[in-house]
Amino acid sequence: METITWDDFSRVELRVGRVIAAEAFPQARKPAYKLQVDFGPDIGVKRSSAQITQRYTPRDLVGRLVVAVVNFPAKQIGPLMSECLVTGFHDADGHVALCVPDAEVPLGTRLL
Repeated sequence: METITWDDFSRVELRVGRVIAAEAFPQARKPAYKLQVDFGPDIGVKRSSAQITQRYTPRDLVGRLVVAVVNFPAKQIGPLMSECLVTGFHDADGHVALCVPDAEVPLGTRLL
């Protein structure tokens, strides 16, 4: 495993946001959802594509807190310009389980 410095880690903006919209993304190469995530007034709403269809439905996602990288450059994914990377972990079956805070925290709070 490659080590990084604290300075390397501090450049990654991992922030908490709330999913405000989720819908199927049939144009994606792998099954995915199009998400809109609200990171609060300082960052605003960002769009993302998330390959989390095995464990979640769009209905499960709306209102949920998530942790995302908000300072990657935007990336074109089919017709969607993805503006953040929602984080998660692969379970034993290879399905993604979201990385989430275990309590309510203000939108936009940075992971420390």
